[in-house]
Amino acid sequence: MALFGRTPVLPTPDQALKGRPVPEFEVPSRHTVLGNPLLGPYPEGLEVADFGLGCFWGAERKFWQTPGVWTTLVGYQGGFTENPSYDEVCSGLTGHTEAVRVVYDPAVVTYEQLLKVFWEAHDPTQGFRQGNDVGTQYRSAIYTHTPEQAAAAEASRDAYQKVLTASGHGTITTELLPARGRTFYPAEGYHQQYLDRNPAGYCGIGGTGVKLSDPSDGGWGGSCPTGVAPAPEVPDN
Repeated sequence: MALFGRTPVLPTPDQALKGRPVPEFEVPSRHTVLGNPLLGPYPEGLEVADFGLGCFWGAERKFWQTPGVWTTLVGYQGGFTENPSYDEVCSGLTGHTEAVRVVYDPAVVTYEQLLKVFWEAHDPTQGFRQGNDVGTQYRSAIYTHTPEQAAAAEASRDAYQKVLTASGHGTITTELLPARGRTFYPAEGYHQQYLDRNPAGYCGIGGTGVKLSDPSDGGWGGSCPTGVAPAPEVPDN
């Protein structure tokens, strides 16, 4: 299991903590930055995206700063334990990763543009870690809500792998699975919009420096910014 001094390993369903039928804590009603409700049902026309990219404090901020995002909240997803606590997730015995739920207006920001934020905000090649944060709860993940989201996520992953490889990075380890059957459990209130209430708090989010071209330009492509080893030109898919 994911204990100190051992290599993190995901538990099986039989090994995972059982959890509880109802959460032990309440979630704040509104976003401290955007002012909108955290929990659904959400207004008609909005869509939902779920991402895991390391410590959810800094990850959530990346998305609430994105124009077109209506609300964000952090939680636990992808594992087996029902209504887990933060301590349980950090034990490595739930199978969950720290996740951000992003509720967005697709007329303002597309899912493909959210994927660009996701890929560039972390290093998706690190497996069960993100920087100095080690554990299965820090793994990279995308949980999709529609076939269209799944197709876009796969296309962006393949495009980003090309420019990562050309820049000397490893293989993407991002978990890409349907959200259906993988319940998003909101985290404790003190985790919600943590870096708004604690501006000097720990972030832990850092990308590779490798960029994806804007998908609105007509497809997925890649580029390398200054300071990163030049990559061959990658044609759009």
